[in-house]
Order: sequence, then structure tokens, then C-alpha cells
Amino acid sequence: MNTEYIQIIVRETGLKEHQVENTLKLLENGATIPFISRYRKESTGGMDEVQVTEVSNALERLETLAKRKETVIGTIEGLDKLTPELKNRIEHCWDATELEDIYAPYKPHRKTRADAAREKGLEPLAEFVMKQNPYVPLDREAAKFVSKEKGVADVDEALQGAMDIIAEQVSLDESARNLVRSGYRREARIYSKVVKSKEADAQKFRDWFDFNEPLKHCASHRLLAMRRGEAEGFLRVSIEIDDEKTSDALSRKYVRGKSEASDLVDEAVQDSYYRLLQPSVENEFAASSKESADTEAIRIFARNLEQLLMASPLGQKAVMGIDPGFRTGCKVVCLDAQGTLLHNEAIYPHPPHNEARQAAAKIQALVEQYHIEAIAIGNGTAGRETKEFVERLRLPAGVQIYSVNEDGASIYSASKTARDEFPDYDVTVRGAVSIGRRLMDPLAELVKIDPSSIGVGQYQKDVNQTELKHSLDQTVISCVNRVGVNLNTASTHLLTYISGLGPQLAQNIVDYRTENGPFKSRKELMKVPRLGAKAFEQAAGFLRVPGSAQPLDNSAVHPESYPIVEKMAADLKCSVEDLMKSAELRAKIDINKYVTKTVGLPTLTDIMQELEKPGRDPRGPLKKFEFSNEVHTIEDVKPGMELPGIISNITNFGAFVDIGVHVKGLIHISQLAPGKFIKDPTQVVSLQQQVLVKVLSVDLERQRISLALGAN
Repeated sequence: MNTEYIQIIVRETGLKEHQVENTLKLLENGATIPFISRYRKESTGGMDEVQVTEVSNALERLETLAKRKETVIGTIEGLDKLTPELKNRIEHCWDATELEDIYAPYKPHRKTRADAAREKGLEPLAEFVMKQNPYVPLDREAAKFVSKEKGVADVDEALQGAMDIIAEQVSLDESARNLVRSGYRREARIYSKVVKSKEADAQKFRDWFDFNEPLKHCASHRLLAMRRGEAEGFLRVSIEIDDEKTSDALSRKYVRGKSEASDLVDEAVQDSYYRLLQPSVENEFAASSKESADTEAIRIFARNLEQLLMASPLGQKAVMGIDPGFRTGCKVVCLDAQGTLLHNEAIYPHPPHNEARQAAAKIQALVEQYHIEAIAIGNGTAGRETKEFVERLRLPAGVQIYSVNEDGASIYSASKTARDEFPDYDVTVRGAVSIGRRLMDPLAELVKIDPSSIGVGQYQKDVNQTELKHSLDQTVISCVNRVGVNLNTASTHLLTYISGLGPQLAQNIVDYRTENGPFKSRKELMKVPRLGAKAFEQAAGFLRVPGSAQPLDNSAVHPESYPIVEKMAADLKCSVEDLMKSAELRAKIDINKYVTKTVGLPTLTDIMQELEKPGRDPRGPLKKFEFSNEVHTIEDVKPGMELPGIISNITNFGAFVDIGVHVKGLIHISQLAPGKFIKDPTQVVSLQQQVLVKVLSVDLERQRISLALGAN
């Protein structure tokens, strides 16, 4: 265990030393974040998933930095320039920027003007100039270095070479770089201007044609918008400070007295600033500000994804899924309560076909034939029209009709996962199945889709894709394990995200299930090929086995804690099943009696909560929603209207709302709680929340609707 890591993480997180140390031990022994936060609360002192993730990410960053330090030490050692002091400084450096500053003078680089001057033997002259001795004439000293053999033609060329060396030395000086960085931190502004020759084609970026603001106040979405415009060739973006003030401050650092030599040093420092330092530090701040914007955008995306994945499920019911369309018709599928595809066909109730009567008869017949309990209709093209058509039909009482967000369904339907699930069906059938299954269990279906295709973030294509994938994968893993999955119905894809499993073990579980029938207990998992004790420990608590002879197998109680529950039941002279059913029996339990060296009150409290509601789903009940009958297209929307809507996306500048007209309206952050300062829209609204909004303005040309949050 690296004690230095522990101390650094303690300082960064504010956690206690024993919490960090124990968490690092668990992580190094292969424990997953969901497992640690759920089943090892005694070791971590009750750390939640966010805190465990913070420690895990810090460990990953420190390990990456440690590898970089090995490279730096190896390179400098290879140059035979590694002193004990330098090695010690590198080994104890845990700041990436500082490490690169230390490495800069030794880092391999393309040949520079200073390198050329050194090859001509001008380094001693540079050292002499830097001493700024007013009593020795420069010309006389420089004349000593004039040499046709070395390529130094005259005194002027010798002095220019010396200045090139000084300029590079200044640019590599840590204190000089920090002085310039300080200026950028205090006063840097970001500027965006349109490329004049492309103004006509750059209208979507017109907000940034002549824009500037302090960099430290530039919100993530604004910076990413400008950088996108720059990447597409429509904008020129720069980060600027008062160059004259900063370069003068740099000169004061190096220039001493007033002499011919000091004038040359001043000239070299100015050259160093404008040619080397300023561009380098601007690039540094461009990268760091982009990284910060990426982090914020990824945070928003992950938060939205979490809320989408944790949306309320309908549950196991027979469902009809409809993927709506006009010209191509509506693809209809019938699914049983386990999501198995039973039937599919197309209907054409809308123009240009107008086969409404035949479509109505077909839906009514299918509802009766397959005992359909709910109908899921995609909310894309023709979604509103199809829902209204179905609602007019005379369907059996109790059949519920829902509009389902279909973002990403087309991505899924063309994916390998969909092809593996439905090799004999085309993309239209797969898309309709996905819509139907999303109603039954959003989490189980959405995990099959690349999260960046679901449409609940901002500028997801512009951020660091590696960081985005890592964050979204962690979010999916968190949600899947928080809910838990049915071991006998979960798809391979869903099982992949369970703590301790992964693609191969998930496939092995499904293969075992196919060959041997449904699992009868959690213990049977140990018979799955290559699923050893460690994987069982990590995964078992998140897998449910309904109908098992051991009732705890359908709960979040971990198998390692079964003996505790069995002891509780034995002490009350009842069965575990009786204990789970009877609140009266549970009320007699004093959990303090069951505290041991390894099992404390946090675990015992969790066990009692689980016995009260075994296998409880943390997602709330599904609520019905209806759009206003007043509006069907953007042309119907008028300022002053109050309309029901659903929050479809949240960014750091506001929330987008689906009001049923195929154009999402925006509640700007300033309109989420007028009169109050709101830093984060999630302080007020959440994804999929049903809200009442007031229309402020409608821009038909730009297809924009401005909204304010009503009295909800």
C-alpha cells in the first residue's frame, strides 16, 4: 500500500485516513465500486458510491502520474543529467503541470534556434550576456566567437545566437512560466470572431461572431460551442491577456541595471515571451479550459443518463410496441410479460395510405389475441398522431397507452446486440421491440445503446471521448447494480454491467441458463464455468432469483449475511420467510445483539430495511402523462399559453421540454425560478419530470420555443 497515495487522497477528498486506506485495499483486491459502497460500509466508514468513486479516480490519476514520472526519470538518466536532488524532486512531485515544467529542459524536441546557436559554441556568450556586466564591451566579447568554421559570420550573428539561447532558457524557466500563468489566471479573456469569408455559412454560430468574456467566467456550453465553431472552420478563437504588462513584468525579473547587455537581455526576454512563452501558455490554458468544459459537460451527461436509466418501469406486463411513421407505416409488435417477441406487422393509419379502418381493426384484434395490458408508442415522427389514433379506439378497459422516448432506438436496431437478439428480423421490428421494452423496463433496454446516442447531454461529440465513455460506463454500472437484475431473465448485455461479471461471465451465465434451465438459487451460480468465488462475492448481492427455496435470494441481502438472518429467525423460533413477511416479528429484533468484529450497525440496518421490502425497486411508480390537445405543431404554440410538458434534457444553461410538437422548448436557467439565482438547473427540475410551462416566445424561422417554468 502506497502511503504517499493515501496522504494525497486524504488531502484532496477530506476523507479520514482509515477510510481511504481501507477503500484502496478493497480496490486493489478487485472489489468493485458498487460492492464496496453497498456491502463494505464497516471498512469504509459508511462511504457512499460517489466518495468511493472519487477515491478510485484519484488512485487511477496517481498511478498514471507515477508511470509518467518513471518515463521522465528514465529519459533524464539516459542523458546522464539525473542528480540525486533532481530525482528526489521528481519522485515527490504529484502535480502534472509542475512535473512537465521540471522535465521541459530535458525533453526531446525538434531542433530549435537555440540548439543551432549552441552547436556554434555560443552558449558561453549567452552566459556572459546574462551577467549584464556594464564594464566589458559586448562587441569585444562577441568577437571572440566569430568563426567561419563554426558558421558565425560576424558579431551581430554571435549576439543573435546568444539571445536565442537566452530566450529559450527563459521559456523553460519554471518561475517565468508561472509568472505568465499567473497573468492568464487573473485576467485571461476568451475571444471568438467569425472567419469573414465564411460568415454566410456560419449562421448557426452567429452568437459567437464577435464575442469575448473573462475565461474564468466562460460556461462550459459557451466554450464548447466556440470550440466547435473553430473546429468546423467558421470561428477563430483565442485566449488573450495584456501582453505588454506581462512581458514587462517578465523583463523586470531578468533585466538588471542599464547597459548594452541588459538591453540585449530585455530584447531576448521579449522574444521569449511573444515567440515561445505566450503561445505555449495560451495553448496550455486552451487545453485546461477545454478539459474543465469537458468535465462539466460529462458531469451533466452522466447525471441526465442516471435519471433516464432510473426512470420508472411499467413492470412485467404484456405490451404492444408501436414504432410510428407516415409513409412507411407504423411497425407493431406484441411482447409477452418477459419481453419475448410474439408477433409483428405493419399498419398504415396515416397519410398517404389512410388505411385507418384496417389499422384500427388490426390493433383491436392483436390486443385481444395477445392479452395486451399496455401500449408503448414512440414519440418520434408521427408519434403524437399515432397515440391520438390509438386513444380513439375501443380497447378493453385497463389497457394503458404511453408515449415512450425513442431516442437511440434506431441506433440499437442496427447494432450487433440487436442483430444477435433478432437475427431473423429487420431494423423496423427491432426498433418497435425496443420501444415496447423501454416501457416495461427502461434500464434493461437502454443499457444496450451507446449512451452518447440517447440525446440527454450537451456537446457530447465535442468532449474527450475516452473520459465520456468512462464516466457513462460508471453511471450505467451504478444504476444497474442499484436496481439489481433478475438472474433468470436478464440479457447478456444487462448482466455485463453487474459487479464482478463482464462480457465473458455474462455470456457464460446465459449459456448455462439456456442449457440447464432457470437458476434455482444464487448458490447455483458457482456452477457457471469460470465464475469463481471472487466473482460470486462481487456479483451475488445484485442478482435476484425469484422463486428460490431461499427467500433471501430475491433480496439485496448478500449471501455472506444469510447466517445473520437465519440466526435472527432461529432466535425468534420462526423461519426466514416468516421473518420477511411479519413486521411484528421484525419489531422484536434488537440488531445490537448481532454486532460482531466484521458486521456492524450499517450492514445490520441495511439487512433490516431489505427484510422489510425484499428486492425493492428504487425506481418510483410509472405516471401517466397527456400533452395538451390545443397544440400539435409549432405553429399552434402562442406566447402566453400554459402547457403540460416533460423535461427531455438538462444542460447547464437550462432545461429542454417536450410539449408534444416535435420541437423541444427551452426553459432558460433564468426562467426556472424567476427572482432567484440558480447555479444548476437540477436544483429545480429533473429529467422526465412532468411540468407545467408558460410560453414566452416562438421563433418559427429558427424553430425555437422559449418557455418559463409554471406553478408546478
